[in-house]
Amino acid sequence: MLDKNRPGWWRNATIYQIYPKSFQDTTGSGTGDLKGIISRLDYLQKLGIDVIWLSPVFASPQVDNGYDVSDYRAIDPMYGSLEDMRELIAEGKKRGIGIVLDMVLNHSSDQHRWFLEAKSSRDNPCHDYYVWRDGTPDQYPNDMKAAFGGPAWTWVPEVGQYYFHQFAPQQPDLNWENPALRRELYDMILWWMEQGVAGFRLDVIDQIAKEPDRGITNNGPRLHEYLRELSAETFQKGCMVTVGEAWGADLERAKLYSAPDGSELSMVFQFEHILLDQQPGKTKWDLAPLPLVQLKKTMARWQTGLHNQGWNSLFMSSHDLPRIVSRWGDDGKYREESAKMLATMLHGMQGTPYIYQGEELGMTNIRLPITEYRDLETLNLYQERLEQGYPEEDVLASIYARSRDNARTPMQWDDSPNGGFTAGEPWIQVNSNYREINAAAQIEDENSVFSYYRRLTALRKEYPVFIEGDFTLLEPEHPNLFVYRREYQGEQLLVVCNFGDQQTEWELPAEWKDAEVLIANYPPQDGNLLRPWEAKILLCPAVRS
Repeated sequence: MLDKNRPGWWRNATIYQIYPKSFQDTTGSGTGDLKGIISRLDYLQKLGIDVIWLSPVFASPQVDNGYDVSDYRAIDPMYGSLEDMRELIAEGKKRGIGIVLDMVLNHSSDQHRWFLEAKSSRDNPCHDYYVWRDGTPDQYPNDMKAAFGGPAWTWVPEVGQYYFHQFAPQQPDLNWENPALRRELYDMILWWMEQGVAGFRLDVIDQIAKEPDRGITNNGPRLHEYLRELSAETFQKGCMVTVGEAWGADLERAKLYSAPDGSELSMVFQFEHILLDQQPGKTKWDLAPLPLVQLKKTMARWQTGLHNQGWNSLFMSSHDLPRIVSRWGDDGKYREESAKMLATMLHGMQGTPYIYQGEELGMTNIRLPITEYRDLETLNLYQERLEQGYPEEDVLASIYARSRDNARTPMQWDDSPNGGFTAGEPWIQVNSNYREINAAAQIEDENSVFSYYRRLTALRKEYPVFIEGDFTLLEPEHPNLFVYRREYQGEQLLVVCNFGDQQTEWELPAEWKDAEVLIANYPPQDGNLLRPWEAKILLCPAVRS
C-alpha cells in the first residue's frame, strides 16, 4: 500500500475514475450508489488501483449530472447518505484506496442556498457570490455564448440584472473576486479533508478567474493567484492529491499548476492530445482521423517539458470523453489487442495514470436513438445542428463518435440482465455487448484486458524507471509506430506500439535483442513484423557493480 501521508505519494499511484450513476446499483432504482461502490472495492483492489476519483455525488438537481451542486456538504439521496460516504472512505482505506472528490468550484446550482439568497435582493450578502451585470430584459450585457449552447446570461427580474453562466442557465458562475465566497469554499474543502478524503479533482478550475466584460472565460489574470491561495488555505494542510481540469492549459501554464513546490496543484488535466482528432478550428463534433505523428510529438513535448518541472496526468478517457478503444483503437476485430496497446502506450509514460471505469475491460461506444440520450450537451448539439441545416445522419454520426453518454453507460459486470448493474430499469441503456464484454468474464482470464491493466499497475510499482525515468521519442516520423525509451539510473524501458490493423516491419535495435519483455499483448514470435495493434515493453536493467 502507498503511504498517503508521504508528500508526493501520488506520483506512484494509479487512479480509477468512477461515474457513480453508472457503476453499481444496490437498490433497484436504476442509478448507481455509494453502497454499490463499496461492494466493488475488492474488484478495484485486485486491479491494483490506489485512488478512486468519484464524479460528483453532492446534493444536486441533476441538470448536468451532478455538476450543478446545491449543497457541497450533503450527499445526493440518489447515491445514499453522508454515512455511506464515510463508510466508503473507511472501507477504501482498509484496502489502501483513497477517495478523491470531484469538486465544482466554478459554479453552483441555481438551487444552492447562496444563489436563492443572491437573487432575492442586491443587498443580500450572497448577491456578490455570483457574477451579475445590469441590463434590460431585451439586451444582453454582451454576446458571449454558453458552452452548452445559447447565451451566457440569464435575466432575473427580482433584481433587474443578468447573471453569468458558462454552462447551463441552472449553473450560475461563482464570483471568485469576493473573498467571503472564497472563504466559504475553503472551509467546505477543509471539512471534507477532516472526513478523510485523499484529495480533489477540480472541475473546469481554469475558469474561476473569468472576466466576462472582457470576454475572458479561462486563464484569467488572477487564476494562479487564486490557486495559490486555495492551495495554501486547504490542500497544503494535508498530503492531498489534487488535479485540475484545465482545457486551456498549455505546457508553460501546466508548470505553474503542477510546480514541484506544491504551491498550486499536484497535476493538471490538459487536453492537447485529446483535441488532435477534430478538424482544425472546429469543435469536437467535427471529426477527423487521428494524426499519429502529431500525437507522438505532442505527448513527447509534454513528457520532456514537465520532466523535473511538473507532473503529467496520463489519461485517454473520462466521463466527458468517448470510449478510447472506439475512438483511437478498433472496437471490432482487434478490440482486445488495441485496448491493450493503448494502455501500454499510456502507462509506460511518466505521470499518474487514470483508468476510467470499464476502460480496463475494453468497453466500447454505444449507438442509441436520439430519444435515449441523456446528456444535455448532446441533446443541445442535435437540435442546434438540425436548425443549422446539417443532415441528420451527419449529426448522429458525430454523436455516436463523441457523445459523453458513450462513457456514461452502465458498468458491465457480468452477462446477467443489465450486465449486473441493476435489478431495476437502468437510467440509461446498458450497451448490448455486455454479454461478451464484462468483468466476470475477464477477472480470472490471464489474457484479458483486465489482467493486462492489472499487470501494468503492478509494473509501475515494481520499477522506478516508470516513475522517474526521462523520455526519448524514437521513430518520430513513422506513420504507424509509437516507440519511446525511458531511462533512470541506467535502467531502461523500450515501449513499442503498432498503431492500426496493419502488420508493420520494424527491426528491434541490436542493444535490445536480449532485453526482458515485461509485458506484451501477443505471444512472442521471431522476425521483424509487428502484428496489428501489437505492443510490448522491454526492460534493459542497469548493470550493478
